[in-house]
Amino acid sequence: MRTQSTDTHPAAEAVQIDLLRKAGTAKRLSIAFSLSEEVSLLAYDGIRRAHPKATKDEALHIFASVHYGAELAEKLRECLVRRRR
Repeated sequence: MRTQSTDTHPAAEAVQIDLLRKAGTAKRLSIAFSLSEEVSLLAYDGIRRAHPKATKDEALHIFASVHYGAELAEKLRECLVRRRR
């Protein structure tokens, strides 16, 4: 059996796929949201490590710029500035 992942044993992958197939829609959606959140947190942590002197707001701006584009990032920056007032 050809695996989807090069670092997962085929038997372990078969169990994972079987469990996902048996899981209901709500469980699969919960897993997807959890994975998405984890990836976002890892990306943000990477930005904080790459820019150790950046404030939290600056790091959020960089994150937004990378993931959502400059236009939305600028709107976030404006919102953060208004919130500080």
